[in-house]
Amino acid sequence: MTQEPRLTVYYDAACPMCRREVGFYQRRDRAERIAWQDISQDPGDLAREGVTREQALARIHARLPDGRLITGARVFVEIWKRIPRLRWVAPLAGSPPAMAVMEPAYTWFAKRRTRITGREACTDGTCQTP
Repeated sequence: MTQEPRLTVYYDAACPMCRREVGFYQRRDRAERIAWQDISQDPGDLAREGVTREQALARIHARLPDGRLITGARVFVEIWKRIPRLRWVAPLAGSPPAMAVMEPAYTWFAKRRTRITGREACTDGTCQTP
């Protein structure tokens, strides 16, 4: 395990697609540069920052090693920076022109992800899959 500060990614483990994607990254992060925190049942650290459960589930969030909280497409760029075989993508994806496309695309997907993945929205305080 690495001793340097890690990126902490807050993700929805109740989402099948999200789980598969996180699993993909975890298998490639052998140095454990990324800490993964499931917020599907408890937003934990995010709640202490004033992020509601609904907000936490609506968009992916991450805490940078310096303590700043980021959301959306920027999170994926930070993940890619830390995965050896994906590092080359990060500078391209993180460029202003790419982010101008990626952020709206991520926002579009995030709003529809529960329907796309077959997961019911967490409206009553519980997350369920059909």
